[in-house]
Amino acid sequence: MAFQDEAFAVRQRLHLGKMRPPMLIGTAVVAVLVVGALAVAASGAMSGDGFAVTKDEGAMAVEDEASAAGEAVARPQVCVHVSGAVARSDVYFLDEGSRVADAVVAAGGFTDEAAVDGVNLARVLNDGEQIAVPTLDAVADAGASAAMGQSQDPSPAASGTAGLVNINTADSAALQSLDGIGEATAKKIIADREANGPFRTIEDLKRVTGIGDKKLANLRDRICV
Repeated sequence: MAFQDEAFAVRQRLHLGKMRPPMLIGTAVVAVLVVGALAVAASGAMSGDGFAVTKDEGAMAVEDEASAAGEAVARPQVCVHVSGAVARSDVYFLDEGSRVADAVVAAGGFTDEAAVDGVNLARVLNDGEQIAVPTLDAVADAGASAAMGQSQDPSPAASGTAGLVNINTADSAALQSLDGIGEATAKKIIADREANGPFRTIEDLKRVTGIGDKKLANLRDRICV
């Protein structure tokens, strides 16, 4: 038959013509075992436990860059000295752009004696500045001194000169009426007393940038606190 002839030809090509049936069976069994072992190995290699992913250096570098980009960038800081009627008078470092209110919070807040309205809480902090929170008593004393100074001032008609300018209450126009005080310096004076409280003495005016001993000497007879 054609089928038997074809089978005989296959056996001849595989050199199995002279092998006995038992040997053929043994060969078949061995072949099945080998194929099964290969299948098991392939299955294990594709399983989750046996499958490992190795990252090359390029991929790791990309991940490192992404991680670095995700890290928070440190913000610039300012250093300020908070003193006066606060819980903890000290030097504090705060983020650039912080305001006086943030500095007061860092110092533990106002004390019961603090004149809260004596500082401008909304002002942006400058590096290296001092924020002196006045007490209620200090503000009251400054007001009393100002009132006393005004009561003792000679009238313009009697003296022929203008009255004294209170550097704690004068507005920009009044301050600019003083010799050597322009608009920029007047703004600095107002900003200083809003930030640090009223000037307790005339000498305190020197804490304003641009006012030294010489300029203060020229102003002394024209100002009061």
